This record gives sequence, structure tokens and C-alpha cells, in this order.
Amino acid sequence: MSKTQFRFLTLAALFLLVASPFYLNAFSMTLLNYIGVYGLVALGLVLLTGIGGMMSFGQAAFVGIGAYAGAWASALQGYSPWVGLMLAIVLSCSVALVLGAITLRLGGHFLALSTVAWGLSIFFLFGNLDGLGNYNGIANVPPISLGPLKLVASWQMFYLIWAIVLLALLASRNLLDSRSGRAMRALRGGNLLVESLGINAFFTRLATFVIAALFAGLSGWLYAHLNRFVSPAPFEVHVGIDYLMMAMVGGATELIGAFIGSALVTLTKNSIQDYLPMIAKGASGQLEIVVFSIVFIVLLQRWRGGLISISSHLLPSPHHDIDRTVTPLSRRPLPQPGEVLLTADQVERRFGGLVAVDKVSFTLNAGEILGLIGPNGAGKSTMFNLLTGALRPNSGRVVFQGRDITHAPQREIAKAGIARTFQHVKIRPKMTLLDNVLLGTHPRTTSGFFSGALRLDRAEEAQARAEALRQLQRVGLGDKPFELAGNLPLGNQRVLEIARALAADPVLLVLDEPAAGLRRQEKQALAELLQSLRSENLSILLVEHDMEFVMGLVDRIVVMNFGCKICEGLPLEVRQDAQVQDAYLGGLV
Repeated sequence: MSKTQFRFLTLAALFLLVASPFYLNAFSMTLLNYIGVYGLVALGLVLLTGIGGMMSFGQAAFVGIGAYAGAWASALQGYSPWVGLMLAIVLSCSVALVLGAITLRLGGHFLALSTVAWGLSIFFLFGNLDGLGNYNGIANVPPISLGPLKLVASWQMFYLIWAIVLLALLASRNLLDSRSGRAMRALRGGNLLVESLGINAFFTRLATFVIAALFAGLSGWLYAHLNRFVSPAPFEVHVGIDYLMMAMVGGATELIGAFIGSALVTLTKNSIQDYLPMIAKGASGQLEIVVFSIVFIVLLQRWRGGLISISSHLLPSPHHDIDRTVTPLSRRPLPQPGEVLLTADQVERRFGGLVAVDKVSFTLNAGEILGLIGPNGAGKSTMFNLLTGALRPNSGRVVFQGRDITHAPQREIAKAGIARTFQHVKIRPKMTLLDNVLLGTHPRTTSGFFSGALRLDRAEEAQARAEALRQLQRVGLGDKPFELAGNLPLGNQRVLEIARALAADPVLLVLDEPAAGLRRQEKQALAELLQSLRSENLSILLVEHDMEFVMGLVDRIVVMNFGCKICEGLPLEVRQDAQVQDAYLGGLV
């Protein structure tokens, strides 16, 4: 589907939505209101779970915080509902900030279990506070007012609810198309890549968690004034599971999937409640959850990507106009060729009783390609990770441009000018080539979550996009910037990693077996690329097994075996060294 057709369908859908009070009855309008209210929570879960990779069963607790904050302020304290809105936002975000700081360092099922724990705690807190009416709740919540107009009727609340929904949807879309949004999308798949790009993974996870709680708090405030009554029951943990179900059924990786899932779950539950009593008289209440669960399981078995996956082919392919006339991102000055750039001094790393790196020392000079070689198990990858901050040494020092980076966080080392690739390719396959390379520009840009959501970052984004396209063209991938990275063959994926590293404007490029799995022609093209980078005075540290590839490319070689450095020198000297021949080269020399 073309962009023009997609825009036409979007405008038509918006028109039908806006006009719905004119052709739907009051009950249908009420259902639409609840779809919007629940969809806001599911939207936060799409960002949190589908995009950020953090499972949460406790979002109902944040809905409850927003609902109780609004009800307490307006029904019990007599303040305007808009004061209650501010209180709902502040409380839901503050609680999320505290809970996230405590629990988000957990991973996998431990994080999911922790969300169940605090979800239960907050639910029981609502039911046991006298000031909140205990389990009886808070009644007589006043309607929201816009000047003299009180939003009492379903159609009146409809316009407020869906205005907020559309604004939240637009802000989320803007955010995902920004520097911070790319960092969020990179979270799924582990922190190693994220930190190596200069991104603070924990801060990004925490910010995503708070945004999801903000949407849940907004939903709770709307729910309180839509229902005009608040009690603990709608905020139990099982309701949190329903919200997660909405995100998953609709399509947890697409923003619009939140509202597709919300509509499907809401309408399905309503239909089951209408028709099940006709089939199972007297036991419909117990069977409702069984029938709904079966429907849910069948849907996920048939469409694991959610219902949005059925029509994903109708969505326009991602495409952005790239202004090639913008001022490029500023570049850092490179050191003079021959200047000592990196020093490893008596670096040691132990894993229990195993000495993986045993007091290894070497230097790398600016403008050269240094090869680090050795047989399997020699300690090359461990040494590589010690230099880039993925591991920390037990003793010794690593100095980069006169700065001791031995115990610096990985993201700070990346910001200092060391960019790396990985032995096992680490790209984000569901992101385009352009977005993958844009991740590399993260340390060179400054826009945050608010500027991204409000579209205040367009000038910087234009610069970053032009830079990313330049790096794609530099490595020979500039003709298909909007193709999904997962569609590339292995050789091009490795080249894409190099483009991403170059987008960080590094002083030192550290490559971990970039020729692994490549065909001969691909290796030749890679060697030509690395030689062209050296001609631009870019320094390169190369870890590689392919001896033919290394010997014809590097200026100097460091050889490791069993964690120790056994040789260092020019390629010809290393080739002729007896220790190297015994340890690694064998009959190849």
C-alpha cells in the first residue's frame, strides 16, 4: 500500500471515529469509551513489553493509582478534576520511578514475578486505607468540567477520552522515530549491544517503565470520572493480565495493536457475557473465564504476532525523506599518526581458577591496523571485552588517549571514541538498515524523550540521518537504507555493523572476527574497506582467525596463547616465529 492510500484510509477511519456519536447508540459509545481507556494501558505495554522487552503483570496497579488520585482529589477533597489529573500523573510516575529503580535490574521471569508482587501489594493497600474508603471505595466522583460544560453523557466523555488517546498515540509514534525511541527499540535482545553504543540501558528501561505508568495513570483518571465510582476490584493483578493480553492479541510490537487488542478483548468479553448464559444456565459466571481463555489461546496460536500481523502487508514501508544538504554532525579530531593511542598494561582476568588473560601488555598506535590473533581458547575475545569495557580486569590497566578506562562503564568507553563490532553479529533485525546505523550516532546527539515525543528534535534527526546514510554508502549499502536488517545475508550484516560503528565517529575501531563466515569476494571487499579507513587515519584493532586475511592487511600483530602474549611484531616476523608456528600456524607456514 502506498503512503497516499494509507493516509486516505487513516483519515477515513478518523472521520468515522469522530462521527461515531451520530450513528452509534449510548451503549456502543460506552463500549468505545472503555476501549479507549483500556487501550491507553495497552499502549504503555506495547512500549514496555513489545518494544522494550520488559514483561509487566502489574499495570493495573498504576491504573488504580491514577483512579484513586483523581477520585480522592475531586470527590473527597473538593478540588477540580484537573487538579486530580496532575496528582494522578505525579503519583503514577513517582511510584513507577521508585519501583523501577528497585526492580528493573532484574531480568526475565524475575522481573515479571516482581511486577506481580508489587501489583498485589498496591491492590491490598487500596483496600486497607481508611482514607480511600477501604474495600467500599470512593463514590460520587464528580464529572470532568470544561468551563461550564460538565462531561456527563457518554458521547461527551468520548471526545475527551479519544482526544487523549490520539495525542498519546501520536506522541508514542514520534518518540519511536527519535534518538530515544531507537534506544528503546534496541533494548530487546540484551544490554551488551546497547551499552556498547553509548546508551545508558538502565536509564532507557526506567524511562520506558515510567512512560507506561504515565499512560496507565491517565487511563485510571479517565476511568474514575467515566465510572463515577472507584473501588479496589478493577485493579487486581488478574486485570493486569487482561491488559497484557490486549497488547499481545492486538500486536505487541505495533502501537495501533494496543487498540485493536483493547477492542477485541472488550467486545469479546461483552459478547461472552451476553450469549454464554443462553448456553450454560446457572454456571455462566464460572465458564466465562474458561471460554475467554480458549479464545485467547486460539488467537495466539493462529496469529502469534497479534491481529495486526494479518494486515501488516497493508502498512506502508518505512521511508523518510533524507535531506542531503544539512550540516553534518560535528566530528572529533583524530590523533596524529604514530601517537600512542591505546595501552594495555599487565592486564589480567580470572574466572575462578582459570586465568583467561595473564598479564598481557601491548600498545596500539594511531593510524595503524593492529591484529590480535591466537588459536581457539587463547583469550582473544576476553582481551577484546576487557578493552571495550564489557568485562573488567582483576589487575592491570587500560589507557586510551591518556585516560585510564580500566574500570569505566562500557557506554563511557564508547563515548570516549572506541566503537566495536561483535563476533556473533548483533543487529536489530526488525529495524531498517538506516535505523541500525542511526543507533551508532547516539553518543553524538543529545535529544531526549520529551523532545522526541514533541517533535522538537527534527534538525538534529536530519543531521543524524544524513550521517547514517553517508556511512551506509561508505560501506556499499547505501542503495537500500529502508530494507529490514534481518533480510541481509551474513556478509552484509557484518558490514552493517561496521557502518554502525563508523557512525559513532570513533577514534579506534575494534573488530571482532569481521571476516568470519564471509566468502572470498566478501573478504576482499572488507579488506579494501578497512584499508580505505586506515588511509583516513582511523585506527583499527582486529581480532581474526583467517591468517591470509590478517597477514595481508595489518601493520603489526600481537599473538596470544593460553591467555599469554607469546609474540608481537610485523606480520613477516610473526609468521617466522617458532612459538607462533607451534601454537597456531602449524603447517600453514
